[in-house]
Amino acid sequence: MFYWVVKAILGPVLAVLWQPRAEGVENVPRQGPAIMVSNHLSFSDHFFGPLPLPRKITFLAKAEYFTGKGVKGLASRLFFTGVGQIPIDRSGGKASEAALRTGLKVLKQGKLLGIYPEGTRSPDGKLYRGRTGVARLALEAEAPVVPMAMINVDKIMPPGRTVPKLGIRPKVKFGRPLDFSRYQGMEKDPRVLRAITDEIMYALMELSGQEYVDRYAQSVKAELEAAAKEERKEQHADRKDQRRAGREAKKAERAKRKAEKKALKAGNPEPDEG
Repeated sequence: MFYWVVKAILGPVLAVLWQPRAEGVENVPRQGPAIMVSNHLSFSDHFFGPLPLPRKITFLAKAEYFTGKGVKGLASRLFFTGVGQIPIDRSGGKASEAALRTGLKVLKQGKLLGIYPEGTRSPDGKLYRGRTGVARLALEAEAPVVPMAMINVDKIMPPGRTVPKLGIRPKVKFGRPLDFSRYQGMEKDPRVLRAITDEIMYALMELSGQEYVDRYAQSVKAELEAAAKEERKEQHADRKDQRRAGREAKKAERAKRKAEKKALKAGNPEPDEG
C-alpha cells in the first residue's frame, strides 16, 4: 500500500519537474512474473524506472540502504522498506545464493522483480559486464526477461550528488521480453549463464545507446577510486613540498638579511666617544 501512496505523491512531482518519457511500456507483461533488468546510472533509477508502469517492481536493493545511521539512515530505511525493496548482501558466496533465493520467492509470487545486473552504479556512464545471477534466476523461475534502459538519469543525479538537477528530461525504454526457455535445465552450466547474461547486456546496450565495456563495473570503480586516492596523496605531498620550500626560502631570506646587516655593521664602525 505504501508503495502506491509514495508513487501517487512522487509521480506528479517528478512529472512536473522533469517531464520523464517512456517507450515500450506495452512490452511489460500485465500479469505474471517477469525479471526487469536495468542499467544502473543513478540513485534516481529507483524512481524513474517504475514510474510509467501500472505494476509494482520489487528491486533487490543493496543492504547499505537499510543500515545507515542517524536521521538520513532512518529515512532511507523507511523509504526502501515502505516501497517493498528487499535488502541483499552483495559480498558474494552464500550471500549471493541467499539473494538468488529471495529473488525466486518474489517471482514465484507472480511479481515483477527488478535487478541491476552490473551489480553497482556505472562510474562513468558506460555499460559494464553483467553478473550471471540474473541468468540463473531466468532459468530457475522460467520467467521472461524485460530489458529496461535508463537514459539521462545520470545527468540528473550523478554519484556523489545529493541535490538533483533540473532542466533534464529522463527516459526509460522497455525492450521486448527475452525468452531463454531453450536453455532450460542448463542453469548450472557457467558457459550457458554467461551467454544468457551477455545477450541481456547486449539488449540493454542497444536500448540505452551506451558504450559497452567487457569488465565488471566494481573493478573499474575500485581502480578509479585508487587512482583518485593516489592523486590526492600526490597533491598533498606537493603542497607539503611547497610549504617546506616556502619555509626554506623564508629561512634563507632571514639569513641573507642578517648577513647583510652584519656586513653593514662591520663596514661602518661606531665613532669613539670623547
